[in-house]
Amino acid sequence: MERSITEELLAWKNDPRRKPLILRGMRQCGKTWALKDFGRRHYRNLAYLSFDEHPEYSDFFKTSKDPARIVQNLTIALRQPIDPGETLLVLDEIQECPEALSALKYFQEKHPEYHVACAGSLLGIRLSGGVSFPVGKVDFLSLFPLTFSEFLRAADDGALLGYLDTIEALDPLPAPFFTTLHERLKLYLVTGGMPEAIAEWLDRGNVDKLERVLSGILASYRIDFTKHLPATLLQKAVAVWDSLPAQLSKENKKFRYNIIKNGASAREYGEALAWLCDAQLVHRVSRAKTPGLPLSAYDDPAAFKLYAADVGLLRQQSHLDPSVFAEGDRLFTEFKGALAENFVLQSLAARAAVPLRYWSVTNPNHEVDFILQHKNALIPIEVKAGADSRGKSLAAYKGRFAAQTPLRVHYSLLNLKFTDDLLNIPLFLVDQTPRLIDLALTQQRTFHITA
Repeated sequence: MERSITEELLAWKNDPRRKPLILRGMRQCGKTWALKDFGRRHYRNLAYLSFDEHPEYSDFFKTSKDPARIVQNLTIALRQPIDPGETLLVLDEIQECPEALSALKYFQEKHPEYHVACAGSLLGIRLSGGVSFPVGKVDFLSLFPLTFSEFLRAADDGALLGYLDTIEALDPLPAPFFTTLHERLKLYLVTGGMPEAIAEWLDRGNVDKLERVLSGILASYRIDFTKHLPATLLQKAVAVWDSLPAQLSKENKKFRYNIIKNGASAREYGEALAWLCDAQLVHRVSRAKTPGLPLSAYDDPAAFKLYAADVGLLRQQSHLDPSVFAEGDRLFTEFKGALAENFVLQSLAARAAVPLRYWSVTNPNHEVDFILQHKNALIPIEVKAGADSRGKSLAAYKGRFAAQTPLRVHYSLLNLKFTDDLLNIPLFLVDQTPRLIDLALTQQRTFHITA
């Protein structure tokens, strides 16, 4: 599967100020595969070691901090040449060897000519747990589940994806393209973006086997809970995790502790929730009290929404049978449009330089699903699960913050359209959002100049 992160990895490889790389991401999203594939395709040699499979290799890092000595030992043990600029050295499951994490500092300071890339399961947990870490001595990249665009490429729909990449006008898509993309998106909401699930479906097209793959991934996460959480947090993390479908099934998707159990509070469950966020199994979207830069300065610490890291896993966790794929647009509208909203969040989070926020008020009740920072513009976003063009909350938001709102975005199953300051983007074009926003803002400026 061609992953978009390859372009970022190439930029890292060619950067003269390159540092050792840490690739972050949730378990089983394809980090190991991406690094191996990159090493095979863009280096003369790939030297790979997993501290999980070979814990004895940790001794090389425990007995020496000298990168030259470490490389010499690994060359012998791996029977692979590790040549500067010619070999990608991949240290996998690096969280199992804290000494290897610390050694990255010396690779950067003394031997930056070596190309070192690292990955690890639950690495965010280990880093947040006080492990000695070479701050400022490493580069970071993040890998997410496959986006819808990557899914199209994996499904041999490259020509269709190429067409989307060449859209240069905010005009409706031709009906044949619209219908095909609509159906492909429904399939993506069934499979999700986990590489194993997509590969299973594309290879064999067997729904039962797809469901077993997704169930197996969810089961492996529960095993992680048992392995890595202390007993005092285990049941709480499981309870927060299990409440996710119920949290998202409400019209107002603000996270509520009392859905976990009556009387539950942030004091009781906050640490467990933070663990799930550090494990990158969920996305936390804070409420912005008002739009302003930096967004973090206006966060309401008491209000947030929680989304799944992958829409296919959310569907499986919600026990929504894949047969819903054949029932018109029910897949989008089921449990208050949660799959559609989670899909948009998942897609935008993979590209956003700044975490998304949302905005809400009461009396009367209005909620803008997301606020996206696009360059220095704050773009309010509303997600509709069907062919609904109403945007009352977007209108209320603009009424309060007109000066800070150059553009409003509405995702739905309607075709591409731009009227005044409202840009309707079909859900299947979410990956094109930054480019479409630029087109809309340029069109606005051109109109104002000519007017």
